[in-house]
Amino acid sequence: MQLIDNDLLITVISEAQKSPRLRMNYNFHTSPESKSQRLLNALEPGTALPIHRHRHTAETYIVLTGSIRVDFYDADHQKTASAVLDPQAGVFGLDIPAGQFHTLEVLAPGTVIFEVKDGPYTPLSPEDMLS
Repeated sequence: MQLIDNDLLITVISEAQKSPRLRMNYNFHTSPESKSQRLLNALEPGTALPIHRHRHTAETYIVLTGSIRVDFYDADHQKTASAVLDPQAGVFGLDIPAGQFHTLEVLAPGTVIFEVKDGPYTPLSPEDMLS
């Protein structure tokens, strides 16, 4: 059993703040081959996340603390939609369909999201990123 409590969030946030990437995962799945990829993702403002897609799985974000903006794009690099997730405003999460190009911007220090997608883990290939 693993509680998702303030102590765990503080630990993961601290690790993200020390990381050169300004983010840190805390995985609940046991291996990259797990059929369900479940993790906390602690994110700090300034972390860089390329516009990308997951062709074979949807992806769900639930914001536990802080806030993010998720931007959606088409294959022509045009922004098609945007959503701000902020539990203080009553907007907790969203589900991103498989194949949808997206990225996020961290709007508040100490942001932590619970993220879920189907496994196994598949590294992004060049055709899954917009440059």
